[in-house]
Amino acid sequence: MSYDRYVAICKPLHYGTLMDSRACATMAAAAWGSGFLSSLLQSASTFSLPLCQGNVVNQFFCEIPQILKLSCSESNLREVVLIIFTISLAFGCFVFMVVSYVQIFIAVLRMPSDQGRHKAFSTCLPHLAVVSLFLITGFFGYLKPPSISSPLLDLSVALLYAVVPPTLNPIIYSMRNREIKHALRKVLQYALFQLQ
Repeated sequence: MSYDRYVAICKPLHYGTLMDSRACATMAAAAWGSGFLSSLLQSASTFSLPLCQGNVVNQFFCEIPQILKLSCSESNLREVVLIIFTISLAFGCFVFMVVSYVQIFIAVLRMPSDQGRHKAFSTCLPHLAVVSLFLITGFFGYLKPPSISSPLLDLSVALLYAVVPPTLNPIIYSMRNREIKHALRKVLQYALFQLQ
């Protein structure tokens, strides 16, 4: 999405040649392939660990940190290497997005027309909102200190980053539609009226 927005805003005359079906298929294959590889490596490594504390996971889905808590293996070197691999992969994607958006914002701020700037920002902001929501909830879920970990908090945080971003994704992307904005405004006004 960030590269698509970059090409659309910074190189609009070259959009047809830079974002052809081959480029889109290549980017989709890279995203799906890296996600599949990372998931496959994480799952294979995690599920090969011996479990000595039972096999009941206190989550609504099978999450790697919860399975590691059940493992009796003290040597988690494989997991550390895989986590470093996954973080490197995610960091590379994050850097690519940041560089794309910095170039977009530089180009947008150079636009002479207020209407052009507004249109350019309105095409970028939904993607930034969705990515930020996903990253913030994921970071909170995976980077919280173990000292504040409890089964209820772990379950709540997992629910937060597994359900909230996908639920809000269509709402955020559809906020550019006037009818959706009007309907949402009516629902919020009704809800506020009911609270009063």
